[in-house]
Amino acid sequence: MKAIARFGKEFGGYTMIDVPKPTCGPDDIIIEIKAAAICGADMKHWRVDNGSDEFNSIRGHEFAGDIVEVGENVKDWKVGQRVVSDNSAHVCGVCPACEQGDFLCCEEKVNLGLDNNTWGGGFSKYCKVPGEILAIHKHAIWEIPENVKYEEAAVLDPICNAYKAVAQQSHLMPGQDVVVFGTGPLGLFSVQIARIMGAVNIVMVGLDEDVPTRFPVALEVGATHVVNGSKEDVVKRCTEICGRDNLGLVIECSGANIALKQAIEMLRPNGEVVRVGMGFKPLDFSINDITSWNKSIIGHMAYDSTSWRNAIRLLASGQIKVQPMITHRLGLSQYEEGFDAMARKEAIKVIFHYDFDDEE
Repeated sequence: MKAIARFGKEFGGYTMIDVPKPTCGPDDIIIEIKAAAICGADMKHWRVDNGSDEFNSIRGHEFAGDIVEVGENVKDWKVGQRVVSDNSAHVCGVCPACEQGDFLCCEEKVNLGLDNNTWGGGFSKYCKVPGEILAIHKHAIWEIPENVKYEEAAVLDPICNAYKAVAQQSHLMPGQDVVVFGTGPLGLFSVQIARIMGAVNIVMVGLDEDVPTRFPVALEVGATHVVNGSKEDVVKRCTEICGRDNLGLVIECSGANIALKQAIEMLRPNGEVVRVGMGFKPLDFSINDITSWNKSIIGHMAYDSTSWRNAIRLLASGQIKVQPMITHRLGLSQYEEGFDAMARKEAIKVIFHYDFDDEE
């Protein structure tokens, strides 16, 4: 079968290669992929040529499909079930994060479709969910409700991230306002969770390149205002919209240092920034305001089973909108087209389906 693989340890580009179908051990599950999505985490390796021939991983950690094989010891799952993976493949099982079911914060975690894994990923025909993870973390996969499409289930990863950031980590109350930096799926789903939770003004902040595609979708899924940081004074404009007293929460999904600086500046005293996005440059500004005015910066990583349970119910009920965000549906053979569209910000979510005629 074909698969998109990454080569190189730190950074490395993608290549379409031939790989064998994964073998199902006595405790394992094999999933046939029906839909897989590009994540922002995949983009940092796109068009990187480091010259390495060292295999790293089969990519694709946002995927859904059908169980086509189960090991002889598997009791909780059966062939034919429609499932979505939370992309866990290995955790230690004994650290404080694992003890409270926060498996994606285990320092030994290895994820399906991400770095240095041997089980596979969604950018192929089949993926193995190892019995090792299912013995520790029974909800490493979830059954998809009948009225939820594979392509919608495949993007539950960013939905669950947004749910945890807004609903579980912040203290947002109905009637307050929210500003969201970053117009990718994490930002757009954060807008939707804020809408569901009863925020009054929901302001999405983006840049010039977000105006043609992402700003209209933001307004469609629940943003009340959009602010173009390339042309507008972001702090002034957000304060005008929300008023200083109502802005107690900023969800920062861009990872840009300037966005964090602006978020701290616009927050009222006792306000919160949940930092979802990642940036890799050192800060070049003071954060003393978090002490002077009791503001909080909350780090965010991933989700837990509560996030998944509730996000799936919201998706099945129609309260979370996915279809406006799926801008491209492509065969896996067209993966370069999909990644390029993401790089140009012409796409929000690209969904791949396996379109090769091989037997395995």
